[in-house]
Amino acid sequence: MSYNPAVQKTIDYIERNLERALTGEEIASEAGFSFFHFHRIFQRETGMTMSEYVRARRLAGAASALLHTDERVLDLALRFGFESQEAFSRAFKKIYGLPPARYRRWMGGMLHKEELSMQTNSNLQESPVKGWFMSGSHPFLYEMGIDRHTVHRGTGSGYLKSAAAETPEQFGTMMQVFRAERYVGQRIRLSAFVKTDQVEPGFAALWMRVDAADGDVLQFDNMANRPLTGTLDWNHYAIVLDVPESAAQISFGVLLSGSGQIHVDGFAFDEVPDTVPTTHLQTEEPLPDRPINLSFEEVPE
Repeated sequence: MSYNPAVQKTIDYIERNLERALTGEEIASEAGFSFFHFHRIFQRETGMTMSEYVRARRLAGAASALLHTDERVLDLALRFGFESQEAFSRAFKKIYGLPPARYRRWMGGMLHKEELSMQTNSNLQESPVKGWFMSGSHPFLYEMGIDRHTVHRGTGSGYLKSAAAETPEQFGTMMQVFRAERYVGQRIRLSAFVKTDQVEPGFAALWMRVDAADGDVLQFDNMANRPLTGTLDWNHYAIVLDVPESAAQISFGVLLSGSGQIHVDGFAFDEVPDTVPTTHLQTEEPLPDRPINLSFEEVPE
């Protein structure tokens, strides 16, 4: 059974209420579950407890505000639900390695250097995001990079945005490919946190494909039956596929068709039990088990 829709509903609720007091019982009730049952579901789906998620998102908001506003550390501490500046500083340093004021000075300087480097190297062709490359039908109409302002956790998120694309038939993808050996015989879940902005027309999505050595597609899902459109706040999405014995490589990434922008953070691969349903999309019509319409009298239904 998939609990992802229930988790998505609670994450949406958390995102809308980050700057006020939240309890685990309140969050669980939003999904229609008891706290005792739902806290295990939430952790299994996201890799975090509800309280860890709330704290991480509040700290990410504070980290962004430290870099992009002049708001005092004390005011940020109170705005994001900490009882004192000292408690906020301890929690912040545990995640970001520096106290808030020093983080503001150090990261502000680093971002300035990054911006200068991007301007200096704007004509170079290497990927702006380590480990990722651009593909798709019209990759030259899209741009990918790292955003230090819109962040789910940590200090950056990946983004893919339209530079000149206008129609849904045009799409770009930020992707990776790796050997399948480690996952052969398993059912795996690809998950990530995603945020969209003005994705229309067209759609945004995670995607994953499992290929055989001869290039045949064994398993595939691009969320075509549950596309992300318009403007959506951060939420958690997942793809579940089997990796057959004949699998040779796995490709995955985030795609955007048409205009708009998608941010993505916290990709994760996990083995899941067979009780978790796959999201595999049938890419070819199955062959019939006998010849049909031999006298040409049958009509389409």
